[in-house]
Amino acid sequence: MKAVIDKSEISGKVSAPPSKSYTIRGLMCAALAGGNSRIINPLRSDDTEAAGDVLRQVGTDIHKADDSWQVKGGCLHQPEGDLFCRDSAATLRFIAAISSLIPGRCRLTSGPSLSRRPIKPLLEALAQLGVDCYAGDGSVVVHGGRLKGGVVEMRGDISSQFISALLLISPLAEAGATIRLTTPPESKPYLKMTQDCLKRFGIEVKATEDLRQFDISRQEYKPITYHVEGDWSSASYLLALGAVSGQVEVASLNPESLQGDRIMLNLLQDMGAQVSVSNNSVTVRQSKLKAITADLSDCIDLLPTMAVLAAVADGRSSFTGISRARLKESNRVMALRNGLERMGIPVTEEDDRMTIEGMQPSSSTIDSFGDHRIAMAFSILGSVAGNMIINGAECVAKTYPEFWQVFQSLGGKVKLDV
Repeated sequence: MKAVIDKSEISGKVSAPPSKSYTIRGLMCAALAGGNSRIINPLRSDDTEAAGDVLRQVGTDIHKADDSWQVKGGCLHQPEGDLFCRDSAATLRFIAAISSLIPGRCRLTSGPSLSRRPIKPLLEALAQLGVDCYAGDGSVVVHGGRLKGGVVEMRGDISSQFISALLLISPLAEAGATIRLTTPPESKPYLKMTQDCLKRFGIEVKATEDLRQFDISRQEYKPITYHVEGDWSSASYLLALGAVSGQVEVASLNPESLQGDRIMLNLLQDMGAQVSVSNNSVTVRQSKLKAITADLSDCIDLLPTMAVLAAVADGRSSFTGISRARLKESNRVMALRNGLERMGIPVTEEDDRMTIEGMQPSSSTIDSFGDHRIAMAFSILGSVAGNMIINGAECVAKTYPEFWQVFQSLGGKVKLDV
């Protein structure tokens, strides 16, 4: 599907979609809790549907209502067939770990994008806990049923999801678990989000201040009512849209959130954007933006949003901590450079740094590379440059299925050509 975007005057108020990360974490914890949990305000998207589908296959009952999901967990069993995780990295990694608790063989498969992303470090960590598991032929196989636990060591700078996956299962290990990271963790906020979710479900995790070691004793998950807050990652596109093309108020955002992408507020202010916060609502008004230098290692999903803002800011912006962005749904560093240079924006790429020279962007045709964050980010520049085509625009369904409708509701001029 193509999205054809013209210059737009943006104005309006919308609600942020629910957090994908918290929705998936809530589902996993509810599946491990014996009894009935209720997840209020869950995100409905490809990724969360993937998580729900595989949990059903291993014995979790999920009943969906308009504003909540009823989840009956605690009775996991071997699936009848393969567990297809689509292109949801969190689903694949979390279920791979949870499969160690399920008697029998679980075989996990994924879509083409996810199959290129790393999984071996997690499997090596599970093996240290006594799990028989391996990867091959685009699949992951886990022979579960008895999780011994103990001490596990792993790198902390590849993916926080590996560590979160271990945290999810550690309370159910026979001897509990101690997780030691041999390198400093990146994306620390996601680890804090996992700890927060576990705590709500009755699990205590002892962690050092630098998050290099976690100690988890054997415990039981408790069923609860779990509220999902708004998603700062998805909201970043709406806030950036206001900064370059009008005025946008985004409701349902927690200014005190543990989500790392909450730092979008600070980054916008550092660029000179007019930002105001009232209760759980954030308003951003069109402003003359200035260049910024920022380390994005703890909020790597913001790279696409910040890159397109830098493209229209005065001066040269520099972003570090970006190397892991090459291992996402696409090689985001390459995808951003490709799109920005097509629009006449000078970009310099290094291993862990991206430099962008701001100027007036030109109209162009952009390849989303099937990456939801690339498509949504370039819609922002489309509202400025006009006459822009984004190919593969349907990929936004991964995390924000209503994005193009919301874009239109704010005054964004977009035609979707299927």
